[in-house]
Amino acid sequence: RQEWGWFVGFLKEIRVDGKPTTQSLAELHGPARSRFHQIKSLEKNEIGEVNRALEELRLNLRRVALKSGKDSPAYAQAAAAAGKREAELHKQYETLVAEVARIRAEDARYTVLLATVDGRTKEQKISEIVRAYPANQLSTAQQVGVYLSRWWEFLTSDPREANTEGGVLPAIFGTVMMTLIMSLAVAPFGVIAALYLREYARQGPLLSAVRIAVNNLAGVPSIVFGVFGLGFFCYVVGGQIDQMFYPEKLPTPTYGTGGIIWASLTLALLTVPVVIVATEEALAAVPSSMREGSYACGASKWQTIKRIVLPRAMPGVMTGLILAMARGAGEVAPLMITGVVKLAPELPVDGHLPFLHLNRSFMHLGFHIYDVGFQSPNSEAAKPMVFTTTLLLILLIALLNLSAIYVRNRLKKRYVGAHF
Repeated sequence: RQEWGWFVGFLKEIRVDGKPTTQSLAELHGPARSRFHQIKSLEKNEIGEVNRALEELRLNLRRVALKSGKDSPAYAQAAAAAGKREAELHKQYETLVAEVARIRAEDARYTVLLATVDGRTKEQKISEIVRAYPANQLSTAQQVGVYLSRWWEFLTSDPREANTEGGVLPAIFGTVMMTLIMSLAVAPFGVIAALYLREYARQGPLLSAVRIAVNNLAGVPSIVFGVFGLGFFCYVVGGQIDQMFYPEKLPTPTYGTGGIIWASLTLALLTVPVVIVATEEALAAVPSSMREGSYACGASKWQTIKRIVLPRAMPGVMTGLILAMARGAGEVAPLMITGVVKLAPELPVDGHLPFLHLNRSFMHLGFHIYDVGFQSPNSEAAKPMVFTTTLLLILLIALLNLSAIYVRNRLKKRYVGAHF
């Protein structure tokens, strides 16, 4: 069921307008689910678009007030235009609400009467039944079909019932996107730091101290990075961004609170020691004869690094990035402070400008496992969801790593001399 979990019992009666009908559940279930999804689409998309436009009008008016003052002609002109547009939006909103009410009324006509083994009955709208089947009468092919349909629901739908039912699509999307942003942030920073330490910095006590500090960073508890990310990225950097670019939204923060960009940057700091150490080892493995040959041909130090050293060290750099991705994708503690949430109604990517919303909170498979397994009112009933989500997280990390390994192997074939 859409709500209240499984119902184990018998189908006693199918009703239309409260009266028994000869139509089967299979005939009525498809149209009923279509009405259910139509209502959800209207509420989320069309009505959500109207609410978004109303909020944008309010922010534009406040922006003009902050810039020119409420007594200025510009504000009066903007207020008149906003009032006219707001009236149109309210009319559109009322039309959509009436359409939703009409579909709900049509949907309420179709119900089923369910009975338990001990004789208790329950009337249920057909549209609220996600899946119905006679469990003890299914053939092997039908059992496989039910199994595959449940996997499809798990991978492509939103969670419901306090995350214990439904799917984990927002968590999959959030995990992949956070890992990719983290990789894009940690790769250049780690490579540049390793290049400086290996190729440019002079050997001495200061360099040794820096290397010790980098190695020690790998042993710092991840929750400490989370606290640093909250204080520096969310409050300091995000707060400054809000004051400079989003003053009309204050005191409600835009970037000055948890979001996927700050969570990704926090994990980039957490994993940067791995990339630095791996890149340094890869740079050191490039034969000095290749550097000397490049210098002998008249190349500068930067030309030698760019054309000779870095390409042949790239497989080692990719190894460090793979290790960083593997660790970062499974971290949960820093994310609990810097942007992950139990349920994210909106994805960080949608069809509205600027399309990529890095300030939004997100769901993560690791936190989803923690929340369902240890914060659910009925943890025993949520065990199947916990185990399945754990398996999915492992497979997702393996897929990301295999993609990076494929790129690394292509680079190895291109630069055979880079094997070490």
